[in-house]
Amino acid sequence: MKNSIWLIIVSGFVTGMGNGSVFTIATQLAVGRGPFPEAGLWGSDAYSPFTFEGFGNWVMIVFGLGFVWILASALKLHAVREGYQKE
Repeated sequence: MKNSIWLIIVSGFVTGMGNGSVFTIATQLAVGRGPFPEAGLWGSDAYSPFTFEGFGNWVMIVFGLGFVWILASALKLHAVREGYQKE
């Protein structure tokens, strides 16, 4: 597991944030910009979950973290099942 930590982080975030972007676009197209007071396009507003852009970024970050966790647990269980590591 320790040899594949960067593989887990990079591939988990790339996959998760890609799926999160699809969810974000679908949500933002359905809801529109009405519930968001600001577009959040400048500076740190782009990472505030209460702006239009920040909501999308946070959804992608949460999906990325989720996929990292899924990939790490799957590889750990695979290593246990193959006998490379004890539980």
